[in-house]
Amino acid sequence: MKDIADLLGRILIAFLFMYEALDAFVFFDKTKATMTAYGLTWQQDLLLGTIIFALLLGGILVLIGYYANIGAMLLLCYWLPFTVIVYSFWDDPQEYQRLHALYFMRNLAMCGGLLLLMANGAGKYSVKRLIYIMRLPQ
Repeated sequence: MKDIADLLGRILIAFLFMYEALDAFVFFDKTKATMTAYGLTWQQDLLLGTIIFALLLGGILVLIGYYANIGAMLLLCYWLPFTVIVYSFWDDPQEYQRLHALYFMRNLAMCGGLLLLMANGAGKYSVKRLIYIMRLPQ
């Protein structure tokens, strides 16, 4: 059961971040406008391109379970600053503080899931384990 839960957890985590990358790519200009609204104006094209690449690479690595800890670290390097910048509930108006605090805590829980993935690895159903079982050179 643990192995199935590891696999399903990796799939759900990966799809969240891969969807985020796809959304940022499809709505590139709107994402840049949102970045401007949050005060991120330095090299927006480079920054957004790097974010999209990191989200896709991290999501794929987590999904297939090959160097999932590196993929989780890439995703965490994006998700933690994103959470602090977007859901800074302590600076929000009173009517948004509760909602943004809930979103902030939800995103921190996702960071915890990424940290668990980094610590425990991809589990039994992963490409890395398949390579090990087949004794292929890494």
